[in-house]
Amino acid sequence: MNRPAPPRDCRGVTDRARRDALLVVRAQLGDRRALAELVSHWHDPIWRYIRRMLDRPGAADDVAQEAWAAALRALPRLRDPDRFAPWLMTIARRAVLDQLRERYRPEPGGEATVHHSDEADEALDRAIVADGLAGLPPVEREVLILYYLHDLSAEDCAQILGVPRGTVKSRLFRARRMLRAHLIERGLTHE
Repeated sequence: MNRPAPPRDCRGVTDRARRDALLVVRAQLGDRRALAELVSHWHDPIWRYIRRMLDRPGAADDVAQEAWAAALRALPRLRDPDRFAPWLMTIARRAVLDQLRERYRPEPGGEATVHHSDEADEALDRAIVADGLAGLPPVEREVLILYYLHDLSAEDCAQILGVPRGTVKSRLFRARRMLRAHLIERGLTHE
């Protein structure tokens, strides 16, 4: 019986997942070229995710390095190579959350302050969507980045975020509304 081919979008995601799973297994068996290829495929997406979440390029470099170090230490223990993308994004997310906790930790006097760096003061030339994302709270920004910019399914987003799939859907709905409102408020789109 012939099955219809999956939509082009899905096939690309499936092919990437298969490629990643094969590379993971080969890397777990000690193949350094497979590991290098895996890192090569995922370095930019991980960095972009972290950069968008932190909105500071210098911090993104450091946090991405921490995330990769944690992922490489844990890779031999990854039991389901088919789930590499959500597994890696979860590690990156934890690294981002650790950085945000550090950045917003309370001072000894008791009040939380934001620790700025010189990089945070630099004016950044952003695309319209990046500008809109930056104006969203972290929870809404994160779900949009994972779902739209990293092409992860709602199920994968749920796994990464540690919430039910329905929560991801409601966050996506709320985040899209907030993004649209933010862009309209800034005059970057039409009502």
